[in-house]
Amino acid sequence: MRRFSNISKALCGFAALGLIGTPTTAPLEAQSRQGKRPDLVRLPPSHPVNCSIFGYQDRERISVRVPRRGTKGVSPNAVPPPPPPVVASSPVSRSISGALAKSVNRRAAVIRPSGPYPYPYPRPPQSQDREKYAGEAVASIKRVADEPVSTFAVDVDTGSYSNVRRFLNDGRMPPEAAVRTEELINYFRYDYPAPSSRETPFSVSTDFSTTPWNDSSRLLRIGLRGYDVDSSERPRANLVFLVDVSGSMNNKDKLPLVKSTLTALAGELRDDDRVSIVVYSGTVGLLLAPTSNKEHVKEAVDCLYARGSTAGGDALKLAYSTARKNFLKDGINRIIMATDGDFNVGTSNTDELKKIVAKERESGVNLTMLGYGTGNIRDELMEGIANVGNGNYAYIDSAMEAQKVLGEELSSTLFTIAKDVKIQIEFNPAHVKEYRLIGYENRLLAEEDFDNDKIDAGDIGAGHQVTALYEVMPAGSSGWLPKRRYAGNRSAPPQPHFGGEMAQIKLRYKLPGGTESRLMQLQISADGLKKASAPSGDMAFAVAVAAFGQKLRGDKYLGDYEFRNIQQLSGNGGNFWRQEFRKLNDLARSQS
Repeated sequence: MRRFSNISKALCGFAALGLIGTPTTAPLEAQSRQGKRPDLVRLPPSHPVNCSIFGYQDRERISVRVPRRGTKGVSPNAVPPPPPPVVASSPVSRSISGALAKSVNRRAAVIRPSGPYPYPYPRPPQSQDREKYAGEAVASIKRVADEPVSTFAVDVDTGSYSNVRRFLNDGRMPPEAAVRTEELINYFRYDYPAPSSRETPFSVSTDFSTTPWNDSSRLLRIGLRGYDVDSSERPRANLVFLVDVSGSMNNKDKLPLVKSTLTALAGELRDDDRVSIVVYSGTVGLLLAPTSNKEHVKEAVDCLYARGSTAGGDALKLAYSTARKNFLKDGINRIIMATDGDFNVGTSNTDELKKIVAKERESGVNLTMLGYGTGNIRDELMEGIANVGNGNYAYIDSAMEAQKVLGEELSSTLFTIAKDVKIQIEFNPAHVKEYRLIGYENRLLAEEDFDNDKIDAGDIGAGHQVTALYEVMPAGSSGWLPKRRYAGNRSAPPQPHFGGEMAQIKLRYKLPGGTESRLMQLQISADGLKKASAPSGDMAFAVAVAAFGQKLRGDKYLGDYEFRNIQQLSGNGGNFWRQEFRKLNDLARSQS
């Protein structure tokens, strides 16, 4: 009976430590009831996977060979004994317990768990009051006579949308500070034309519509689309996965989902790509030396185990050092950081971390941030670091979202085709009285920053799209702003110079590896403003998403426009993601 008990505990320890990935823990638990032990395999010292970081062995590395479902003597439907009961095929049975203290018996290679959570069951839910969001105020109306020029950096992040989805699916409205309307709009793809030549890395298109929530104003949509590349066309990749394995990651929607993400990504990599894995909790270490072997990547992912505090600053330094040592000239050099952002050891201040990343980006290594879980989300830190690190930020709330970001959109995530992309639009007062930019509040730039190549801005990846919506008030309308009392404070009547132009758009960008920006210019005819009709088709969906974001933010300029109006405007059909949006809008309507 003692032998049975020890083996049972050991197997629970393996499952809780994350050593057992797929299939579920059930076949191993079935073996434990039969008095058998898993097949432990000693890996040679030259093997690139270093599981000893987690204390499995001082110098030797171990992996676990797990029988497939249906193996003789193993019931495919076996389930662990209660309490608490859990279905064997549930992801819960593979969740990670971070409250284990372990020691290794060198002869038997048995890991002995202890502590309050010795079984692979999820921790109790955490409160949401530790989540942090920066939350910029809704941009105010601008009078063209006073501020005719609007300047901002492009943003291809999508983290806000999937985070909003997480809140709504949990039966709660998201905090207003968590909603960045431009990230909701840019989550979706639109019918912008592809660039005609790769010499100009992205196309620019514009269109108009009336405004569903304001009869007096008009909507101007500016769309950018980067050229597409096939996986076989992109350069080789030098990737460093930087994985948070601290105790705060010990939830089923955190480290187990990170493991699923990395395993899926490993399957998308080419044979000539190089992958490293750096892990961090209270300490920092290189779990996987650079390798092109996908199986080694998966073995390293199987080692991941959550416990301890979070030394994020030191981890970033090691990740950049690893990326620089394996730098690929004319290749993709990128760190992909997976965390809930709860840095609590060493450098943890957002501004200090930004300084580290700003200095390191000069090496040519970009940074992608992937956020996970609930309870400790440091959204303002992750989104801010990604912006400074010439990368993008996505929030992963499901395996499907992980597949979207690192599967379907892998080239966009990895391969930058234009960097430091800025947009500047100058309105002609002869046609536009007032305007407001919907979203992009934390991406606004000073007018003089547009021509300054030292000012960092957003990057565009292969196939990326960027959408910006302006609500403009035509000249001659009553407008949003009141008439000024004193004649000296009123704008002079506009001159008819450039009478056929409503506005001019300018874009600046640098090619990857370049230091000097290139300039694109195009003029927008005033005819589109005059002939604007009700939004339809693709434009209608983009406007619906913009209204959704404004509604969640409590945007006063949206007036009495309701979720039911948004539902009607968004139309019917479309791909899975558009249909899901309509369901989220219904959830928001029922919870508001």
